[in-house]
Amino acid sequence: MRVSEMLPQTGESADSTTDAGRAWLVERYRRAPGAYVRLNMVTTLTGSASGGDGTSDTITSPTDRTVLGIIRRDADVVVVGAESVRAEGYVVPRTAALAIVSRSGRLDGHRLTRADADRVVLVVPEGVRPDAPAGVAVVTAGAGPDLSPADVVAALSARGWDRIVCEGGPNLAAQFVSAGVVDEICLTVAPRVGPVRHPVLPVADEVTTTVVGALMDAAGFSYLRLRVDARSTRV
Repeated sequence: MRVSEMLPQTGESADSTTDAGRAWLVERYRRAPGAYVRLNMVTTLTGSASGGDGTSDTITSPTDRTVLGIIRRDADVVVVGAESVRAEGYVVPRTAALAIVSRSGRLDGHRLTRADADRVVLVVPEGVRPDAPAGVAVVTAGAGPDLSPADVVAALSARGWDRIVCEGGPNLAAQFVSAGVVDEICLTVAPRVGPVRHPVLPVADEVTTTVVGALMDAAGFSYLRLRVDARSTRV
């Protein structure tokens, strides 16, 4: 699949199915060294984070999956909400740890295997005693029943995981953005029109961003990198 760079306006393009094309994409998504929090999501033109089957699988593309792999390989840990794990099962990343955020500690419906458990942590508020799958470590974040994004980031950083990618679902993603802990949003826009069952970012207030990268492939998918201009101090 041919992918062209729209911003910066280099006029360059590459075939994302080749080794050279994947290396080209790696450079477009490369982050500076040091701690960061990235949000990586996919949406339809109408703002839905899921397709007709209720998951993101039907609105993704081969190039989007390539970008997903690139972003994950540059991260220490991928953060997801327990709701997404219950709804979609979720596959543990090959090159990063998986942190599942849950206020209740429930993971019913998960498809985590014992072989993957040593790369999975369950992040819960203080006082919650979850029934975690065998081998999954439990991490307590915060000092009360609420589980703020800042608490989650601090708990993961304490484990040495400073390069963090949040993949949602939508509610968790919106909480991370609204809390001001996100440095960059990577958003794939699928050329799909349909009902919005799950808004991709249900934020209550406007978030100011600057486009720092934009790609488009031959299938009409757009790949945006947005720098969040105003963010709170991470704790």
